[in-house]
Amino acid sequence: MAPKSSTVAYSGKRKAYSGDKDKASSGGQHKKAKISAPKKPLPVEDEEMASDSSSESFSDAEEGGVKLTLNPRENGAKGYASANGSAPKNGPENSQTSREAHAKQKQVAQERKAAKPLADEVQRTKKLWEKLRRKSHVPKEERQQLVEELYSIITGKVKDFVLKHDAVRAVQTAIKYSTVAQRKQIAKELQGTYAQLAESRYAKFLIGKLLVQNDDEIRDLIVPEFYGKVRKLIHHAEASWILDDVYRGVATKEQKSNLLREWYGPEFVLFREGGNAGKDLAEILANEPAKKNTIMKYLCDMINGLIQKKLTGFTMLHDAMLQYFLNLKPGSEDLKEFLEVVKQDENGDLLKNMAFTKSGARLVCLLLASGTAKDRKQILKTYKDTFQLMCGDTNAHMVILAAYDVIDDTVLSSKSIFPEILGKDEEKNVQNIIFLANDLNARITARYLFEGQSRSLFPASHAYDLELLAEIHEARKTTSKKDPEIRRKELIGHMSPYLLSAIAAAPRDLVHTSFGCQFVSDVLLLATGDKKAALDAVASTAAGAPKRSTDEDVYPPPPPHISLTPHGGKMLKTLLASGRFDRKTGEVQRVDPPLNFADILYPVIKEHIVEWATGPSSFTVAGLLEAPDFSSQAELLKTLKSNKKVLNKAATEAAVVKEEEEVEAGKSKKSKAKKAQPKPVGNQGAKLLLEKL
Repeated sequence: MAPKSSTVAYSGKRKAYSGDKDKASSGGQHKKAKISAPKKPLPVEDEEMASDSSSESFSDAEEGGVKLTLNPRENGAKGYASANGSAPKNGPENSQTSREAHAKQKQVAQERKAAKPLADEVQRTKKLWEKLRRKSHVPKEERQQLVEELYSIITGKVKDFVLKHDAVRAVQTAIKYSTVAQRKQIAKELQGTYAQLAESRYAKFLIGKLLVQNDDEIRDLIVPEFYGKVRKLIHHAEASWILDDVYRGVATKEQKSNLLREWYGPEFVLFREGGNAGKDLAEILANEPAKKNTIMKYLCDMINGLIQKKLTGFTMLHDAMLQYFLNLKPGSEDLKEFLEVVKQDENGDLLKNMAFTKSGARLVCLLLASGTAKDRKQILKTYKDTFQLMCGDTNAHMVILAAYDVIDDTVLSSKSIFPEILGKDEEKNVQNIIFLANDLNARITARYLFEGQSRSLFPASHAYDLELLAEIHEARKTTSKKDPEIRRKELIGHMSPYLLSAIAAAPRDLVHTSFGCQFVSDVLLLATGDKKAALDAVASTAAGAPKRSTDEDVYPPPPPHISLTPHGGKMLKTLLASGRFDRKTGEVQRVDPPLNFADILYPVIKEHIVEWATGPSSFTVAGLLEAPDFSSQAELLKTLKSNKKVLNKAATEAAVVKEEEEVEAGKSKKSKAKKAQPKPVGNQGAKLLLEKL
C-alpha cells in the first residue's frame, strides 16, 4: 500500500510544481495565450484540382504515407522540407497538373488496350453495336449494311469475341438480326465451347440467343455439350440457370432424360451408351435392383446439396425430386425424412417454387395426399400470400385442388385459401371473383367443388389435370378419413357467402362472358345460403329492350343485351328450370329447394316479352312456361296468344343474318363453310311457343 500512496503524492507534487513554475516565469500572473488569425489559403486554380488534392491527401493519410502539399510555393514560403529532407524544387518536372496526370493515365490505358489482340476489331464492333441497339433510330437498309459489316468482322473469330464482356454484346446483336444460315454458322463455329460460355457472366446469354428460334439443328449442337458436366454446372453460379433454361425450354424428351441421368451416379455420366439410355429412374432400378441404395443415396445427396445452397427454383431439381419420391416405399422412413427436408426449407422457397413447375406441382400434390394432418397444415401455411398467384397458373392451381380433396379439416383449408383467392374485402372480392370466373385455370379452382370432373370444366387442354386428380384420389385412400362428398359440401358452405355477394354486386360483369354465365349458373344452383339478392341482380341484367346498340361512337362498345348472347339465354333457361338437363335420364335434375326464378325474371322482361319470344333467346320464354313454380303463366299465355301472328311470322321466315354479325359472334371460317348445309328455317323457339299455345 505504501508505494501506491507515494505515487499519488508524487504526481500531485509534479502538478503543483508545474503551476508554480509558470507563475514564477510570469511574475506571479498568468499570461494570456496569443491567438493569431489563421492565414488565408492560397486560391486553388481548378475545382477538379482541388477535389483531386483532397482525395489524394485522404488516401495518403489512410495508407500511412507522408502528407504532401499541392502548392510548392507554399512549402517554400514556410520553409518546409520535402519528404526526403531536401528543399522542394520548382522546376518543370513537378509542375504537372492533376488534369494532365489523368490524361496521361488515360493515354497509357488506351495504349495497353490497343496492344491487346483484336483491339481494333473490338472497338469497331462496339461502335456498330451502339448504332444497332437503337432499333427504332436505324432504317432497315442501314441496319442491313451494319449487320453485314459486323459479320465481316466477327466471322472466323467468334470464339475470341464471345469471351470479352464488351464484345459479346455485339455478337448477340449480330445473332438477333441474322439469317438462319448465319446463325448456324456461328453455332458451328462455337462448337466445343458452350459449357465454357455457360459459366461466363455475359456469354451465357449468347446461348439463349441461339436457341430462342427453336432451330433443331442448333439445339442438337448445343445440348449434348452439357452431357457429363451436369453436376459441375448445376452448382455454378452462372451456368446453373442457363443449363436449367435449356433443360426446361428446348431439350427434347430424350435429351432431358440424358441430362437427368447424371443425377443418379458417376457411372451414368461415364457410360452413356448403355441399355439405360432414355429411361426414367423406375426402369433403371427395375433393371439393376442391386444398385438401388447407391443410386438413391447419390440422388438424395444431389438434391440436398442444392436445397442447402438455396438453389430451389430449378425445374431439373423438381424433376429429380419427383423421381426420388416415386421410388420410395409408402410409409417408409426415407419418405418421412424426405418430407421433413421439404418442409424445413427456410422461408418456404422450395415449396413455392415447386408449385409453378409441372413436376414440382405433382410432387406437392402427392405430398399433401400422402402426408399426415400436421404435414398438410404446415405445407398449406407455407403458401400463405401465394394462393392468388397460384390459382391462375397452369400448374400451381392443381395444388389448390389437391388441398380441397385431401385435407379433412375444411375450416383450416377454407380459412387459408378462400380469403386470398376470393378477396378479404368487398372491393377485392368482386375483382378476384370476376378473374376467377373468366381465367382458363382459375375458373377450375372456383367451380371444381360445384361441377367436379366435368368435361366442360376440364377440356382436352387440361387432360393432365384429370390424370393427376386420379393419382391424388388413389393416394388419399389411406391418409384421409372424411367422406369426399361431406368434405365437398362443407367447403361449398364456406365458399358460398363470398360468391353470392360478388354476383349481387357485379352481375353484368359476370354474365357478359360465356365462362361468367357458367360460373353464375353453378353458384346459384349449388351454393348454400340466401340467394335472393343474387337472383334479383341477375334478373336485372335482362332489363331493357333486347336490341343491339346503334351508337357507334362509344368506345369500347357496350356489351350486347343478355338476350342476344347464346350463353346468356342458356344461363337464364337453366335458372328457370332450377337445374341442368341430364342426358342419361333425359330429364332436368332440379335442385332442392328450387330457385323460383321465373317469378323474379318475368316482371323485369314483361314489357318486352314479345321481342324475347321472337328473338335469339325465345327458349327463355318457353322456359318460363315450363317452370312449375311460375305464378303468372296464364297472363303470359294470354299475351302470346294476342301476338300469335308475330310468332307465326318469326317461326316461318328465314333468319337473315348479316355477315358483320357473324364476325361479332366470333364464328370461324369453318362454321361459315357449313352455310351450304340445310338449316332449319325460322325461329325454333317461336315454333315451340306456338305448339304450347
